[in-house]
Amino acid sequence: MPSPKPCLALVHGWGMNARVFDELAVLLAAAFEVRALDLPGHGGRDGAAANTLRDWADELARQLPDNAILLGWSLGGQVAMRAALDHPHKIARLVLLASTPKFVAAEDWRCGMAPADLQEFGAALLAEPEMTLLRFLSLQTRGMPGQKTLLQRLRQTLLAAPPASAAALAGGLAILRDTDLRAELPQLAQPALVLHGALDTLTPPAAGAWLAEALPRAQHIAFCRAAHAPHLSHAEEVAAAIGRFAHD
Repeated sequence: MPSPKPCLALVHGWGMNARVFDELAVLLAAAFEVRALDLPGHGGRDGAAANTLRDWADELARQLPDNAILLGWSLGGQVAMRAALDHPHKIARLVLLASTPKFVAAEDWRCGMAPADLQEFGAALLAEPEMTLLRFLSLQTRGMPGQKTLLQRLRQTLLAAPPASAAALAGGLAILRDTDLRAELPQLAQPALVLHGALDTLTPPAAGAWLAEALPRAQHIAFCRAAHAPHLSHAEEVAAAIGRFAHD
């Protein structure tokens, strides 16, 4: 029998797993049927036939009922936007958490990581995958109050499930390197909630503001003391914002 509650699916970021949403899922469980999903090749899941953004979005859409609410964090936000564009009947509303339409900087896009830095991550991943993942976690918390505590929580999440496969990690970095959704955003008709940390150094706040402006039906909330993981540092505020948005 279908749940009377709306389905809220949660999709994690690069190298992580669905356990990163444990606290948020508890806070949202009274109002939603919460499904925290692992990306292909993450958290013990089998990999996809190909590690492209569209393949991952198609895999995600197959796991959703019609008219779901979809939250994507970081890389998961790009997967969520692609799924919403390609499978609009599956996704009624979209929550984009620390997300960006384009992860790397370019001449016409200053709100991203330098391409050389991402290339360095790719090379380091081949040589020392575990250390590279830990370094990436530290970037997610850099500059925010309580950085050490939050970093420890992220590390615990990383170890709470089987590690992502080498193919999935490399595929995720390639998605971050190559994806540019800016031109397609006006076609994304679903109501969207853009949540961003003002201290985020991976997906800068300007990327969130730009995203909210470009989407036809978007709301934007910036958390002034959050970095790249507001659902961990500000879980209650994030849950409250999602609840208000879903029932508008």
